[in-house]
Amino acid sequence: MNFPKRVMTIAGSAAGGSAGIQADLKTFQELDTYGMSVVTAIVGRHPETKKNVHMQTIEAIEAQFDTAMKQVGVDALKTGMLFSSEVINKTAELIRHSSIKQIVIDPVMVGKLDSKLLADDAIEVLKKELLSLGTIITPNMPEASELLGGRKLESVDDLKQAAIDLYEFGPKSVLVKGGRLTGPAVDVLYDGKTLTTFEAPRIDTVNTSGAGCTYSAAIAAYLAKGSTIQNAVHKAKSFVTTAIQYGFSYTEMVGPTYHAAMRKNGAAFEIKVN
Repeated sequence: MNFPKRVMTIAGSAAGGSAGIQADLKTFQELDTYGMSVVTAIVGRHPETKKNVHMQTIEAIEAQFDTAMKQVGVDALKTGMLFSSEVINKTAELIRHSSIKQIVIDPVMVGKLDSKLLADDAIEVLKKELLSLGTIITPNMPEASELLGGRKLESVDDLKQAAIDLYEFGPKSVLVKGGRLTGPAVDVLYDGKTLTTFEAPRIDTVNTSGAGCTYSAAIAAYLAKGSTIQNAVHKAKSFVTTAIQYGFSYTEMVGPTYHAAMRKNGAAFEIKVN
């Protein structure tokens, strides 16, 4: 029997099921990989208290990681919401001391509902300790802007320069996601030599909760299965764009992307690569 490739996510648990650990595990399953999780925090938008983030202890995070490594092993790993400098430092330490080769760093800072998902003092630690460990880092436009000191990003050319500059933090490649551009949804990949753009149509929907988590999880799954970075991004872009096309909501709140959409309906659009 050929066992599925093993993919771990180190991220927060999203009570609504649309983002974080839940989105990652759904993506791993849809892409025929074996998913494991290290929960860094429990995130819930409580309607009365407004308390959103309930951190796990460093000991709990380390125990989860060690259990998955010893019981199963890991072919690829992605990080999501780490929130604090302490968790970022511990995550970086765990990665450095592991044999994991494929690492996707999604520098999660703000949730879809504007929940703050990265403490102010953690940004510099993220830059110094974690970004350099990535096979690829996957910031969206606000995250890229924050990492670059508040630089304004408004065009594809801005994204290209941002990718080049973020590469200086040490990852093997950088994907700056252009979901907030006007016009088509264009993402820019830079590997230290070549700039590549991935373009999909702009989908008129607000139901995109968890799209970034899903995208980075799909990249991790494809890397685990042996794809090159460019091919992993291309296929992951198709997966998440299809999930967005078929997104939905059970309430008046922003709803999730539909992780089963590719399996049920096939790719919604052809992704243009330049």
